[in-house]
Amino acid sequence: MTRDTLTLYGETFQSRLLLGTSRYPSPAVLEAAVAIARPAMVTASLRRQSATGAEAGQAFWQMLKRLGVPVLPNTAGCHSVQEAVTTAQMAREVFETDWIKLELIGDDYTLQPDTLNLVDAASQLIKDGFKVLPYCTEDLVLCRRLVDIGCQAVMPWAAPIGTGKGAINPYAMRTLRERIEVPLIVDAGLGLPSHACEVMEWGYDAVLLNTAVALSQDPVKMAGAFASAVQAGRDAFIAGAMAEQQAAQPSTPVLGTPFWHGA
Repeated sequence: MTRDTLTLYGETFQSRLLLGTSRYPSPAVLEAAVAIARPAMVTASLRRQSATGAEAGQAFWQMLKRLGVPVLPNTAGCHSVQEAVTTAQMAREVFETDWIKLELIGDDYTLQPDTLNLVDAASQLIKDGFKVLPYCTEDLVLCRRLVDIGCQAVMPWAAPIGTGKGAINPYAMRTLRERIEVPLIVDAGLGLPSHACEVMEWGYDAVLLNTAVALSQDPVKMAGAFASAVQAGRDAFIAGAMAEQQAAQPSTPVLGTPFWHGA
């Protein structure tokens, strides 16, 4: 089936999967995983110490150029609004893009976003010309505020980063999808392709993965599995699921079926 496109901030992408680039066994495995998944974007965090001059950074850049995948810088590890804004501005210079995944961490144990200051950080970045993809919780009020200040897409978690639990609050996530009109990208907490398929069936627009692929026993095969699952979930959403029934319904037509009367 032909893939429908994903549109974010007026830009069109051919995939509904975004892929992280950390914790892979080797650069070669990362490259192979990206090649098979064909993601819309790959995330990359800015290392403040000579990010453009490091040998590893140069190798990473060369890989991205070979694959032709857009980069989504993120503000990973930032704990204050000013730190996040400054990191985003530095990333724009290094990666030569206005796209930014905004991470503003409020709790180091759960890596939960700082919901009290996230809107302020996003607002400052949008005013500065960034295309902001904010990492947040599934809180409806928070997501509405992010949309109100100009975010054209929002990235709620399914579960805490790296847990692989899948959607731990299905009711809130489905409510969020029903009430928020901009694209929603599930970011963090997915562990299995079935988790990705499920949220896509609910109508989410895309998923962002890292740990579930990078720490699997075969990251390349897992990247392909997630890509297929994301597309399957999207196709199912577009197709429209049957209405759930309370009782069994016959699936075989009885018209013309021979009737046995017994002895």
